[in-house]
Amino acid sequence: MGPAMDEVTFKSDTVLSDVHLYTPNQRHLMVRLNGMGQPVFLSQFKLLWSRDSWTDSGAEDSGPRDVSTEEMPPTGSGSGHSHEDLSLQAGDDNTIQEGLSVPLDEDGDLDVVRRPRAASDPNPAEPARDKVHPTILAQEEDDLVGDQAHESCPHSIIKIEHTMATPLEDVGKQVWRGALLLADYILFRRDLFQGCTVLELGAGTGLASIVAATMAHTVYCTDVGTDLLAMCQRNVALNSHLTATGGGVVKVKELDWLKDNLCTDPKVPFSWSEEEIADLYDHTTVLLAAEVFYDDDLTNALFNTLSRLVHRLKNACTAIFSVEKRFNFTLRHLDVTCEAYDHFRASLDSLEKLADGRLRFMVEPVEASFPQLLVYERIRQLELWKIVVEPAA
Repeated sequence: MGPAMDEVTFKSDTVLSDVHLYTPNQRHLMVRLNGMGQPVFLSQFKLLWSRDSWTDSGAEDSGPRDVSTEEMPPTGSGSGHSHEDLSLQAGDDNTIQEGLSVPLDEDGDLDVVRRPRAASDPNPAEPARDKVHPTILAQEEDDLVGDQAHESCPHSIIKIEHTMATPLEDVGKQVWRGALLLADYILFRRDLFQGCTVLELGAGTGLASIVAATMAHTVYCTDVGTDLLAMCQRNVALNSHLTATGGGVVKVKELDWLKDNLCTDPKVPFSWSEEEIADLYDHTTVLLAAEVFYDDDLTNALFNTLSRLVHRLKNACTAIFSVEKRFNFTLRHLDVTCEAYDHFRASLDSLEKLADGRLRFMVEPVEASFPQLLVYERIRQLELWKIVVEPAA
């Protein structure tokens, strides 16, 4: 007899999302199985806005306000179904890792510190850390949670459906902190996104695209895989109350980095119309990508796609990339390295040195010291990079 539904244990060959890794004892609401048979969970992410900043976009001081620590929701590990329990909590500042030092044991291996089990307590109040305990949400409960969110704070909650454990090829179905940082920066830089056309590459669950649509005119939210894009489309629908405020439109489309042209076959789900392609090339001024730099081949494909797209755009544009610097032990180096991150940085350097006579690429880091307008854990390993693309002089 296999484990019960409320005692699902993740296998070692799965990749766990940040939602699970950093709130391991929270109860997450499982709402359905996707087309691949993977459990889909619903999380709510809290926006820290003043209501005036949503409704009075024409005022000079309509930008986001600074957020005091008193406004941050408390971090807890209760098992109820309150909005706080459904949110990705910010975490205590004292738990944020200081610096980028890597703890090693006496053999030079990565030393993973684990919280000891309380052997004296035969009936612990919280579930074991190596298990996730999904709560099955009935449809009427789902409707009730949604109604409550819309009535109490319609412009301060983003609802995202996502998975929490997938094979590596399906990590786009998970929520990653880099996407939360990018969404946070979008909230901070409303001036950059107001009324513009945005293209997000590798959008995953669509979190950043949804936030961008609260101020942009059109957002093309792109990725590959029908099941992933269907999840993304569902998240767009779940948050239509947010995008409707600013009049923004999110269009979920397929964009494969390994193909030179966009798919226009009307029989293919999430394909492009000729009018949409024309609009993309005529009006796009901002490109986004978050947490897509974990594989060297994919990183190469993304930078090739970026170069190909910006040469077709009619306007100068700005690309904003979000990445988390992750440490891994490699057999090749017999040491802890950041190979994926190092390759990303090398690709940025190559892009900046690119000289084809038509465009110039100006690369610069973005300091992540702006006020936090979204509840999540902003650690020092999270980075933002801005690429300004202009015609060559």
